[in-house]
Amino acid sequence: MADIGVWLALKGVSGVGNHLYKRLIERFSTPDTVFAAADVELTGVEGVSQRLARAIRAQRIDPAVREEIQRAQDLGCRIVTFNDPDYPSLLRHIHDPPPYLYVRGRLTASENKIAVVGARKASGYGMASARRLAGELSSRGWTIVSGMARGIDTAAHKGALEGSGGTVAVMGSGFAEIYPPENRGLFDQICRQGAVISEFPINEPPNAYNFPARNRIIAGMTLGTVVVEASSKSGSLITARLAAEQGREVFAVPGSIHSRTSEGTHNLLKQGAKLVTTIEDIIEEFSRFHAGAVNGGIIDRQTSGGCSLNSVNGPEINGNDAKPACLTPDQVDVLNMIDAYPMHIDDLCRSAGMDMGRLSGLLLNLELKGLIVQRPGKYFCLKEEPH
Repeated sequence: MADIGVWLALKGVSGVGNHLYKRLIERFSTPDTVFAAADVELTGVEGVSQRLARAIRAQRIDPAVREEIQRAQDLGCRIVTFNDPDYPSLLRHIHDPPPYLYVRGRLTASENKIAVVGARKASGYGMASARRLAGELSSRGWTIVSGMARGIDTAAHKGALEGSGGTVAVMGSGFAEIYPPENRGLFDQICRQGAVISEFPINEPPNAYNFPARNRIIAGMTLGTVVVEASSKSGSLITARLAAEQGREVFAVPGSIHSRTSEGTHNLLKQGAKLVTTIEDIIEEFSRFHAGAVNGGIIDRQTSGGCSLNSVNGPEINGNDAKPACLTPDQVDVLNMIDAYPMHIDDLCRSAGMDMGRLSGLLLNLELKGLIVQRPGKYFCLKEEPH
């Protein structure tokens, strides 16, 4: 891990989020080159101000970075960077890929991956369906990606481990805290037969706001997402929406019309998701494609006829359609840009087209009104309703 320190050091610069990090690597190729660049070169990258350029040039690999690398080594993790051949190839193409991943187990850049996700409080039907579909897909050589959560995720991983394709678990915490704790045995098995990955520092706890970010990785490293069971406000719908936005396929397994855990999947079907009853429903969507038919890792929908699911918005966590009448037009505009998935203030500033000071004031007002929440690192998302 001799050169890993510079990757962590660049991520530690205040103001360098994943999206800007990607632009810097696309421009300069490596963090070493970024740190060696002149101010005029750095400010030539969209989103880099003079002040941020100076902060980048002043950054050093401090003892905290070395300690983090040592913690990773002590837990048997390696750190796979954006430039590593084992970094998931499809994940490179999303808007804000993590610049590096903590990995235990065997992770490959193969694109033959599909996500299987769903409700934590799943029915027996949902658990059995997820395990069967994942097992059969794995036996056909597909790698199953899920979030190692209770319910459908757990069933999907267990099914995948029964086949030859293996499985990848994407955590919403660091490796020092396996969540949920009852999946420790499953975690160990996946490390032996597949891979467990996380973008979060080793000691990061499983904070609620980590999971929407985790979901973008699940959607981003796979060709498609299968939602087995989901309520109308399930986090799995965030994964489905992100998959659609990233140009990937979305599938849904139908359930009982009387089941609340099938409300979300039925809504996906209404909005154009592919109905799944057997793995053939999934495989046929990709059967006409081979390695040469994948455009930069993303299937060309003009020839695939796949569903874009443009209308999938995910769960309405904050009832964003019912905005208080006391909001100013500017506050409404900013609120409309924010959803359940945390968004960095730099990205909000570019989207809003306003200066940082004015935007910060609007965000503070929305936060005081209880409509949004600021997360560490200047990320903002909608405030969740209590359940």
